[in-house]
Amino acid sequence: MGGAYYKMVAAGDNGSGTMGKRFGLLFPGQGAQHVGMGKELYDTRLSARLVFDRAGEILGRDIGKLCFEGPEDELMATANSQPAIFVTSIAALNVLIQALKGGYSGGEKGEMFSPQDILQVGGIVMGLSLGEPVALMACGALSFEDGLHFVRKRGEFMEEASQKKNGKMASIIGLDLKKVEEICTGVGCQVANLNCPGQVVISGAADLVELAIGLAGNAGARRTIMLKVNGAFHSELMLPAKEKLKAVLDDMEIGEPVVDFISNIDAEVTRAPRKIRANLSDQLDNRTLWEACVRNAVSKGFREYLEIGPGSVLKGLLRKIDSSLSVTTLHTSEDIDNLVGRKGSDLAL
Repeated sequence: MGGAYYKMVAAGDNGSGTMGKRFGLLFPGQGAQHVGMGKELYDTRLSARLVFDRAGEILGRDIGKLCFEGPEDELMATANSQPAIFVTSIAALNVLIQALKGGYSGGEKGEMFSPQDILQVGGIVMGLSLGEPVALMACGALSFEDGLHFVRKRGEFMEEASQKKNGKMASIIGLDLKKVEEICTGVGCQVANLNCPGQVVISGAADLVELAIGLAGNAGARRTIMLKVNGAFHSELMLPAKEKLKAVLDDMEIGEPVVDFISNIDAEVTRAPRKIRANLSDQLDNRTLWEACVRNAVSKGFREYLEIGPGSVLKGLLRKIDSSLSVTTLHTSEDIDNLVGRKGSDLAL
């Protein structure tokens, strides 16, 4: 069944028809992490174990143990959660590719999927914030090693910036964007994320964000929620991290994606390596446009999506953007087997 499905997908039509359509591939951002993520895949699928073990060699630490056992406060730290989510998401993607091909992708035992393999599954890729470098690795713009190195440094630099200035993020629900922007301008914080209709995430110095949500409540916001993050991401407080990250990016090779990649910065298809490089640094102190990214993908005919990695945050957001969209979360072997339409482990291969 897996091989037949793979051949059907290989004859794909970029998602415009019903036979052999390719999915939009979605990758979650920071906040999706939880203790135990990826453990079931690691225990049952050699294709996941290969990814975790290879990542451990690159990082010089047991990233799998951190994902599987915690402790929670250590996993939640920005410097740790970012590489942990990257590895867990790529492991799930590798299991999916293996299952579709009925064996090892790349032709040799122990190899990970290739960009050409992604052509058979996805027609467009997107990631929310941290999910962007994961998506870029998936579609061949970044190598696994460079992608992992990048997110490790990204997390370290963002955590350092957070320690220099106490920052917070908050979600404002039920208040129009223009009013939220007016409040942010008045108090000195920023709009950070436009994730779905009716929800605006703001970011900035802790005292200013607290002031802003108070004003938002007075202005008629239905609800305000302080997010459980340890920094003011996507705000000017991340400028020190951005400058350091530019140096890392200058030393990285970035290629052209094999499928369309939609950037958080402008919600446009971005395939030029130079633009991708600039967007990866600019993302740190600019707002992300997730709702607009999804709407762009939908306009191109993509209505079925796979959320690959821990959690189901993106599935929830897509339901709020367009309730008719189909989103399948893939972070366990059962999820993947149900999608592919077969059972069994690849451990014996």
